[in-house]
Amino acid sequence: MTKSAMITIIGRPNVGKSTLTNALVGEKVAIVSNKPQTTRNRICGIVPHGDTQFVLMDTPGFHKPRTRLGDYMVNVVKESVADVDLACMLVEPVANIGAQEEALIERLKQSKSPCVLCINKIDTVDKAKLLEVIAMYSAAYEFTTIIPISARTGEGLNDLLDEFEKYAVPGPHLYPEDMITDQPERQICAELLREKLLICLAREVPHGTAVEVTKFSERPDGIIDIEMTIYCEKASHKGIIIGKNGSMLKKIGAMAREDIEKFLDAKVYLQTWVKVKENWRDSNSLLRNFGFEE
Repeated sequence: MTKSAMITIIGRPNVGKSTLTNALVGEKVAIVSNKPQTTRNRICGIVPHGDTQFVLMDTPGFHKPRTRLGDYMVNVVKESVADVDLACMLVEPVANIGAQEEALIERLKQSKSPCVLCINKIDTVDKAKLLEVIAMYSAAYEFTTIIPISARTGEGLNDLLDEFEKYAVPGPHLYPEDMITDQPERQICAELLREKLLICLAREVPHGTAVEVTKFSERPDGIIDIEMTIYCEKASHKGIIIGKNGSMLKKIGAMAREDIEKFLDAKVYLQTWVKVKENWRDSNSLLRNFGFEE
């Protein structure tokens, strides 16, 4: 008998939600960087586990929003906790419950969804220190269980999958067996380019960027032509993204093309442009254009 489970992954920015999603899927379906708010939308990762199919929903980091885009991201997290078989909350291996965690726990209490707590990044601390973290969170909320993990090294992930299995519901799988995500190829390619912007650029510049795919076509010889436009909020940011004699844009494009070719398993001809859209993160119409729908 086949089973499935819808599981949402929540937590503060940079706690490792996308790294965990990619590790469980076994493929890169969510971009990662060391900058907060890398994930902007809910990303679906599909994990086969014996006769069970887990549908993971990687969510943006829960934070205090300062723009309409931030409001959208926080609403995605709040809505993702409801109507799922299980929530999976990731926290740092620190004996302190921050404001973001407190807000998420309150949301869990409202939704009454069962939730497993994952203490991530255990490869970075002395294991003896985890006892204090476990005690603190156990007192704050009645989690179904608490599992120490390292999304980076894979430690504890089999235990986590076994816990997920307890909440699987008998019935047909929700997605075809060969699918690893419900994201369109165009969207993943745009995200891979945005990941390189996050990696290569500093301060507020990458957070004010959005990427739109304007052309995606395949030639008879199998080469895929992709054209993408990078939008930024200031003319000064445009200059930084392009760099001296176009050096930065070339670097970002080359890094993105390498990952896109791996993902598509095809040769790619990539062209990129940079345009300014002032304050797009506070424009409802532009947010809709970039795919951030309420």
